[in-house]
This record gives sequence, C-alpha cells and structure tokens, in this order.
Amino acid sequence: MALVTGAVYLHSANRKKDTELAALRAVSVEAEQLRTENAELKKAQVSQEEIERLRKDNEDLLRLRNEVRQLRNQQQQLTRQLQSAQTGAQQQQQQIQRLLAENQQARAAVQAAQAPPPASAPALSPEQQAAAAQAVANACINNLRQIDGAKQQWALENSKTVDAVPTAEQLAAYLKEKVLPTCPAGGKYTIKRVAEAPTCSIPGHVLPQ
Repeated sequence: MALVTGAVYLHSANRKKDTELAALRAVSVEAEQLRTENAELKKAQVSQEEIERLRKDNEDLLRLRNEVRQLRNQQQQLTRQLQSAQTGAQQQQQQIQRLLAENQQARAAVQAAQAPPPASAPALSPEQQAAAAQAVANACINNLRQIDGAKQQWALENSKTVDAVPTAEQLAAYLKEKVLPTCPAGGKYTIKRVAEAPTCSIPGHVLPQ
C-alpha cells in the first residue's frame, strides 16, 4: 500500500514538474520575443533619425540650388547690362569721332572765311558773308555736339541720372583734346543737365532738336 502511495505521489510530482517546465519554456519564449521586438524598435528608431537627417540634407540641397539659380540669373543680368553699356559706349565713341571729323572740316572752313583777304581782293558779297557766318555757326554746333556726346558717355559710364550736371573738367576726359572746345565766334557754352542739350550764348548757335 505504501508503495502504491509513493508511486502516486511521485507521478504527481513529475506532472507538476513538467507543468512548471512548460511554463518556464513559455516565459523564455515570450522573453525572447520581447528582446527581438525591442531590437527591431531600436532599429526603427535609428532609421527614423536617419530619415530626418536625410530630410534636412535635402532641404539644404534645395536651398543651395535655389541660391545658385539666383546667382546665375544675376550674373546673366549683369552680363547683359555690361554688354549694353559697352555697345552704348562704342556708339558714343563713334559719334564723337564723327563729330571730331566734322568739327575739323568746319574749323577749316572758318579759318578760310576769317582769313584776311589780300589788299587787292574785292570785298565779300552778302552771300559770301552769310556763308562765312554759317560756317562759324556750323563749327560751334559741332562743338555743342561733341560736348553733348561727351556728356552722354560720362552719364552712361558713371551711372548718372538725367538731372546730373557734369563739370567741364569731367567732360574733358571724353574729348579728343582733353579740353572743352570754345565757340569760334566767342560765345559762352552752358553744359546743362544730361537730359538737356548744351547751349551757346550766341543766337543761332543751337543744336537741332
């Protein structure tokens, strides 16, 4: 009887032990799953931080690209302005050269008209006197053209407004002889604003509109 009772007790103890072992295995499996999940969560967190860093890098890249595009647009605009200024300066220079040539011709005509005639030469006719006066006026008008051309070139190269008034010394740098010309008839020149044509004090010595 005692043997039977011991066998029953031993069987019961073994079953209890098996139950506890099964419970321990279940806890161990659950713990391993938790460790695995925790590791995956840590990896997910690292990936999120990497995504955030990449997003910031992308924003910086877009900002830099935008700045580069703006700089390129500004450079293109400055290049166009420079080309326009160079073209304007060349045109002004060509105009000044043409006016210088015309002025030389007009001076030659004035000198010929003002040269004293020989004692035996007849007096000038009214038509000849008018032609001589016109030659003097033409020489003065050519001077006014040179002054106006130098004034426009001065304003262009120095970014002046239409209300700016240069001095004679400032305009001299843009003239061939580096000095403001004078009226062959003794008139007085007034430079005036950039938007206005220079004038002579003698009536009739006026730049055409």
